[in-house]
Amino acid sequence: MKYALDVAPLGELADPRTLVRLAEAAEAAGWDGFSTWDSLGLAFGTVAADPFLALAGAAMATERIRLLASVIVLPRRRPQHVAQAAATLDGLSGGRLVLGVGAGGDRPDFEAFGEDWTSSVRVAQMDEAVRIVDALLRGETVTSDGPAYPMRDVSIGPRPAQRPRPPIWLGARRPGGIRRAGAWDGWIAVSVGDDGVSLAITPSALGEQVEIAREARRAAGLDGRAFDVAVFGNAGLGGFSPADFEAEGATWWLESVTPERVPLAEAMRAVEAGPPR
Repeated sequence: MKYALDVAPLGELADPRTLVRLAEAAEAAGWDGFSTWDSLGLAFGTVAADPFLALAGAAMATERIRLLASVIVLPRRRPQHVAQAAATLDGLSGGRLVLGVGAGGDRPDFEAFGEDWTSSVRVAQMDEAVRIVDALLRGETVTSDGPAYPMRDVSIGPRPAQRPRPPIWLGARRPGGIRRAGAWDGWIAVSVGDDGVSLAITPSALGEQVEIAREARRAAGLDGRAFDVAVFGNAGLGGFSPADFEAEGATWWLESVTPERVPLAEAMRAVEAGPPR
């Protein structure tokens, strides 16, 4: 299993310099990755840093760790801009980006700007957008009739450092979303409850959900190809360790740091202590 530090870019952690310091400390302490969210902060009553810019700062301050966008909310962003930003960041980092995507989980970030929060609409927009992002990152010329993102005979650059493109992981909690994730390079699960302190999913429940993704991959003829399962969590929550989740199919542990739960000084000490192996 690999271990990433996942930082909510909210409140005092919205300062990009703080995020870069945490990324530097994580690399020095032996973590395998640095992850951050895509949020406008409205659901938390605060401000948030842009994930692409934050990860660009981390890219310039580190040399080894993977940079995880966990996750980019596709229905709030134009796919051509996501592809351009992801390719630029992958090139800047020397091919260290993992592009996590999702339909979005923060209702105020949509409704405050008149955007549709309906689940079926957001999921359809995500499905349409991720296919376009995939094609554009591969350097293909794209024609799409929409309905959300129509485009005609377009290709954009730059090309990413990774070929054919950076890995795409899909964040999902429900069976339908997990099946969708099976079509891509990874699935991002969440083991922490919405309150930030309770356990949302046990290791055994994760194992059952991993099998949903695996079955989808078998049905799509993708069985045997690399597929990551990343789990947001806090080591020891509910009496479970990351190793318990690894035994059920997890390949990445994303140790979550939020300003509401952990003050910055305490978070830095935890980061410097190294991954919870």
